[in-house]
Amino acid sequence: MHKSRRRLNGAFSPVLRWFRGFGRFLARRWRRSLQFRVVVSTLTLSLIVILILGFVLSSQITDRMLETKVGAATEEIDRARGTVERVLANSDESTSTESRLEVAKAALIDPSAESQSSGGAGAFDPVLVASSSAPGRSTSAGPVGEIPKTLRSFVQAGQVSYQYSSVPGPDGAMMPALIVGTPVSSNITGAELYLVFPLGAEERSLSLMRGILLTGGVVLLGLLAAISMLVARQVVLPVRSASRIAERFADGRLKERMPVRGEDDMARLAMSFNDMAESLSRQITQLEEYGNLQKRFTSDVSHELRTPLTTVRMAADIIHDGSPGLDPTLRRSAELLVTELDRFESLLNDLLEISRHDAGVAELAAEQLDLRVCARAAVSTVRHLAEETGTELVVDLPDEAVVAEADPRRVERVLRNLLANAIDHGESRPVLLRMRADDDAVAVVVRDQGIGLRPGEEKLVFNRFWRSDPSRVRRSGGTGLGLAISVEDARLHQGRLEASGEPGKGACFRLTLPRHHGHKLTGSPLPLRSTAPAKSDRPAPPVPQEPRVEREPSA
Repeated sequence: MHKSRRRLNGAFSPVLRWFRGFGRFLARRWRRSLQFRVVVSTLTLSLIVILILGFVLSSQITDRMLETKVGAATEEIDRARGTVERVLANSDESTSTESRLEVAKAALIDPSAESQSSGGAGAFDPVLVASSSAPGRSTSAGPVGEIPKTLRSFVQAGQVSYQYSSVPGPDGAMMPALIVGTPVSSNITGAELYLVFPLGAEERSLSLMRGILLTGGVVLLGLLAAISMLVARQVVLPVRSASRIAERFADGRLKERMPVRGEDDMARLAMSFNDMAESLSRQITQLEEYGNLQKRFTSDVSHELRTPLTTVRMAADIIHDGSPGLDPTLRRSAELLVTELDRFESLLNDLLEISRHDAGVAELAAEQLDLRVCARAAVSTVRHLAEETGTELVVDLPDEAVVAEADPRRVERVLRNLLANAIDHGESRPVLLRMRADDDAVAVVVRDQGIGLRPGEEKLVFNRFWRSDPSRVRRSGGTGLGLAISVEDARLHQGRLEASGEPGKGACFRLTLPRHHGHKLTGSPLPLRSTAPAKSDRPAPPVPQEPRVEREPSA
């Protein structure tokens, strides 16, 4: 049983797969093609209307044809009853009842008889029956077995009745017939007359009529399909043209416009689309000009300020070198001047860097290197900040080399900015730097336990000059552009820089870079979370070897 079922399933599986594939194709076409939906909807509704109309017409024609047949058969049996009564009245009563009925039947089927020549009901077969006084006994002329008992009971009750039934045809096959019966007034007791009208001609006429209706319905359905396709095409083509032009417009071809033909609704749509495109083109051009002016202004100002900054720097260094001989107030002023000049120079360098990213001229000097070197260099750079604030740096790096194709200067800058930001907002609590790698990517997480991030700030934190608390003092002397430059450096590597955090529970920044430049990132070796304490973190599972945790002592 199971083998037969498996063989059956194996035999029908290609057919089932074909039907499933065809069903998916139709569903896809239904979702994507407006013309297909219009044509299918029109054909479906038209098919329903044609079926209803064909059914109504077929029923009406059949009813009218049968009503005409019944009327003609009623007239025919009235004439036949008169003929039978006349023949029976003129027949010799001494002959047998069966002989007299046969004579009356012969008179009905005689072509020269009035009942055969003047009737409009068509050919018929007469049946004469004379009921006997003995129950179940009767004398008949003709195929009395074709007469239904129900019809005979009505006729014996003195009523002229008719009934549809099936009778054997000339070839022996059953065919529909109309049987009309009437009682006969004669000297033969219980005489009954039945006329059997074959409905073969009517059935052929109805079949022909149904064939004509079916053919007309199919032709009409095909015409409606063609008409709906033409009508839908007139609507869909401008929509498709608008879609293509909108895609080109979105790709930066701001001169694309829809052709305007005529004065109909589609022409008004094309004019409205062109007006909208013209307005958007002007606004985009203005915004690009404003953006270019802003970028050029930032770049020009940054370059122009370097010359006076150099002069001021030289003068400040001379004053600072001679500060031991000055009074304490002037000495403090010289120190503040040098400190602010350092911050001003860092701000100019960051402005120049961000202007290069804006202009799209930032270059990536990628090379194969061990990213642990970049991490240790970043930690060494911010060590003095950690000592000043009493922050413990927990460095968790793999034992084996983490080789990737990256720009060491930019990676070190990103990690340095993340560490400095964590120290600034870490509230003197431990800061964790963890690195993990898999076959495709390298991830570095910098986590603090400070003030954290409020909901929604994980995106704002990368905006230029954005500060969660404007009144908060930057310990690292940052310019407000560090994280903005860091996210641009990550994008230049085709990587990601993400942030997460909760108020009062610290913030977590994750840098994910592809190990091979140009590969698309599909995941990250480290999760992005910031709720666990830095000291209790364990190595991530993708690295099989035991990690080495380096602790930078606090001051």
